[in-house]
Amino acid sequence: MSDRLPVFKTYKLYVGGKFPRSESGRVYEVTTATSAAGAAGKGDWLANAPLASRKDARDAVVAARKAFGGWSGATAYNRGQVLYRIAEMLEGRKDQFVREVADAEGLSKAKAAVVVDAAIDRWVWYAGWTDKIAQVVGGANPVAGPFFNLSTPEPTGVVAVVAPQESSFLGLVSVIAPVIATGSTAVVVAAEKTPLPALSLGEVLATSDLPGGVVNILTGRTREIAAPLASHQDVNAIDLTGADADLARDLEIAAADNLKRVLRPQPVDWSADPGTHRLTAFLETKTVWHPTGSLGASGSSY
Repeated sequence: MSDRLPVFKTYKLYVGGKFPRSESGRVYEVTTATSAAGAAGKGDWLANAPLASRKDARDAVVAARKAFGGWSGATAYNRGQVLYRIAEMLEGRKDQFVREVADAEGLSKAKAAVVVDAAIDRWVWYAGWTDKIAQVVGGANPVAGPFFNLSTPEPTGVVAVVAPQESSFLGLVSVIAPVIATGSTAVVVAAEKTPLPALSLGEVLATSDLPGGVVNILTGRTREIAAPLASHQDVNAIDLTGADADLARDLEIAAADNLKRVLRPQPVDWSADPGTHRLTAFLETKTVWHPTGSLGASGSSY
């Protein structure tokens, strides 16, 4: 019989393409969804996750803003390639995510595998939309005059995302992918009780082609991290999907200070067709007028 002790994993935040510990040095205990502890109602210990602070949240916004120029300036086709590469990396680490999702959500391995497969497929789905969404929501507008009038979608900027609390991986992917697919950058507050799939996703993102800072992942107390993000003057939008009613109200009030775009929480079936709603939620529309020249008797001239 082997006396070898297992090497437990040290989970870290994912900020700016790197893996810092929380600047506070704090951690918190993460346990399984199901418990053998009886009346105490506490699951089996899985790991200690970093307990991010307000300073970590501000650092993540700085990293996201720094990455925004390059990411939003990349071609839509290139962003699609990067998202597809993330799906490839997830496929290679599927067993790990099946185990983590099963522990986090109290699912059997078979049901967890279905969830992970759906999450990987969702990355592919959003990868395919990167160079198509502009054709759906943009276009040429008819005007009475010698002008071209074109409306095109542009990314909002830095988006704070409060990830779903009940769907640690499929829901997480479903709120991150559309933000970055359309050229924005994200600061994600992972599910408070089930953060491990999110932290492992950070490891996948770091080893894919995604530039550092495009996605930043924080774990800890949802209210403590989300509050400074909602009031931060350099955050352009916030997704409140994972906030309860009281927290969502408080965050929306804080977000109004600099007129952030706000996506309010609503019931979601994460296994259903996601549609394009989340792709368009954090897009701005730019309309450009361009003169075509004078109109002669035979038609327009250039």
